[in-house]
Parts: sequence; structure tokens; C-alpha cells
Amino acid sequence: MKTYLVAASLSACAFNTAAETFNFDAEAAGQPPTSWTCGVTGKGSQRWSVEPDASAPSLPNVLKHEDPATYAWCVRSGISALDGTVKVKFKPIAGKEDQAGGLVWRWKNSGTYYIARANALEGNVSLYYMQNGTRKTIKYVNAPVDPNSWHTLEVTYKGKSIQVSLNGKTYIETSDSHIPDAGRVGVWTKADSVTLFDDFAYDGLAKQ
Repeated sequence: MKTYLVAASLSACAFNTAAETFNFDAEAAGQPPTSWTCGVTGKGSQRWSVEPDASAPSLPNVLKHEDPATYAWCVRSGISALDGTVKVKFKPIAGKEDQAGGLVWRWKNSGTYYIARANALEGNVSLYYMQNGTRKTIKYVNAPVDPNSWHTLEVTYKGKSIQVSLNGKTYIETSDSHIPDAGRVGVWTKADSVTLFDDFAYDGLAKQ
């Protein structure tokens, strides 16, 4: 099921308040979700597909990523958010190099966006920005990220302010100005991670 809400224009500025939740249950299994754009920053292939999974927080489907890639992303098409909140449930299930699940926001193209990610192998939560296809670290904090378990990753961003929480606990609060403009929102993973995603949601100011 997908829910969608758009409110009236806030002012003469071309921004609306918008909220949307995806659980991928109305999507066809074995294919990428419709109205999303998926790709890679760096090298490798990417395979995003909607799949049934008995452990899904909202049955029956999840969004699954597999196949090694430097950085793999899948972003919601047709939306460009300036400020807001983005959230997803993720489950790292395999990976020798990484077992990561992440969120992206202010995604401009494959080389420019923010990333928050949690990693089960490293046991931490990290915040980055991508600049010309190169990942730059803003901050990382140790945090418990159990493998083969569902976690909730959430980011709230407004202007330069960024707050990252995992399972309801805030781990990062900081400021950054490298990407000041509106962009798409979506999910992200890295290297050989095999990761499941469900209940992706965002709300905030959406640029028309």
C-alpha cells in the first residue's frame, strides 16, 4: 500500500508540504518499484527488486538490494524535498565487506547527495555527503546494529541542521552546508551488502 498527501501551497514560493509512505506491497515482485529511480555511484552493478519476505514489518513485500556496487541507491521519482524527515526500516542480512542500510536526501544526481547509514559489521551510525561521486565523512558514532534484525533509521533535516536516529535514539546532531538545495529522497547501501527495506516514509517541504 502507498499513502500520499499533499497540502496547499505555503506561500508564493513553489513548495508544498508533502508526506508519503511506501511498504511496497502493491508492487510487482521481482522488479524495481515503480516511480523510483535506482542506480550506482562508483563501480559495480545494482539489483533492486520488490520481494516477498515473511519477516517484513508490513507483510508481504520488502525492497531488496543485492549485487556488489560501490554505493547503490534507489530514490523516489517526482519529488524534491528541501527540508523534512525521512525514515525507513531495514534489515542487513548478508555481506562480508559491509552489512549496511541507509537513507539519502537532497539527492541531486548520482554524485551529489547526503547519506546516513547504519552498519552491522562495524557497529556504527554514520553521516556523509557525496561530492562529485566521492563520499566525504561528516561524523560517525558507535551504535548497536544487530545483523538479521529489523532496525528503524530516521533523519530530520532543516537548513544546515541534521539529526540522525536509530531505533528511536538520536546518535548524531550536527550542521552541514555542503548541499543546501532541495533534492530527492530514498534508500542506500554499499559494497556487498544484502539489505531489505520496508516502510519508507518522508514528509516535509517538497519543491514543485
